[in-house]
Amino acid sequence: MGLRREPTARQMRLGTELRRLRDAAGLKARAAAELLGVSSVQISQIESGLSGVSEARLRSLAAHYMCTDEELISALVAMATDRTHGWWEEYRWLLPKPFLDLAELEHHAAVLREVQFLFVPGPLQTEDYARAVFSYRVPDLPADELELRVRHRMQRKAAVAGTPYEAIIHEAALRIMVSDRTSSRAQLAHILERAEAGHVTVRVIPFRLEGFAGAASAMTYAGGAVPKLDTVVRDGPHGAAFIDSEAQLGAFRTLFHKVEAVSLDPERSRNFIHRLAKEL
Repeated sequence: MGLRREPTARQMRLGTELRRLRDAAGLKARAAAELLGVSSVQISQIESGLSGVSEARLRSLAAHYMCTDEELISALVAMATDRTHGWWEEYRWLLPKPFLDLAELEHHAAVLREVQFLFVPGPLQTEDYARAVFSYRVPDLPADELELRVRHRMQRKAAVAGTPYEAIIHEAALRIMVSDRTSSRAQLAHILERAEAGHVTVRVIPFRLEGFAGAASAMTYAGGAVPKLDTVVRDGPHGAAFIDSEAQLGAFRTLFHKVEAVSLDPERSRNFIHRLAKEL
């Protein structure tokens, strides 16, 4: 089997976790290669996501690395043997890679948590809202690519329809009219409609909250099959950053719970959004 031309974030994450297990065992790539009877180049390719790894080889590596966390090993095996050809693959080579990686991450997430301050979270956006955001961010975007991005976002929303989802949204994001007043009303109504779903929780952080300094804590937190496989996605000036180190994940879990603790409860949040909609 040839090398992957462009490994997905999930394939790269599998390789990263195998490298972490090897590092924890204190082994060099050459020693791991000798254990499997392959070259150190092949170990490097596996750990960079450029090459796959069979279940037998993965379990052999885990045993040599003295990993006894069976839940983690099983989760890694599931990642290694997954042959899912997701809906997002139709956009490969048509949209930037982070669009596909985020859709793949959401597809496999056990739970999704999001904190947003300036924009309505993607899984809660209407088509008009998404179109306004994309057209503003890239003013010269060709019309066909703009519609591709909007369609991709709407498919993302549909794909996570059954995944437990919690969104914490600052009042600023609810008040900013990225399009016209009619679209803003429709967006607020859509959030309220989605909040009625049993697996969706929406919380609001109001402007009036005192002592809140967490405006830099925007994130998407995707829960993996085991906590070690959780991922945080943060938007930056040069695109989305996928964060997966154990120390950083712990910090972001703490940060999310701090923001969650000061936000309005779901019922008060729905009432808050109702009042905002009446003001428009």
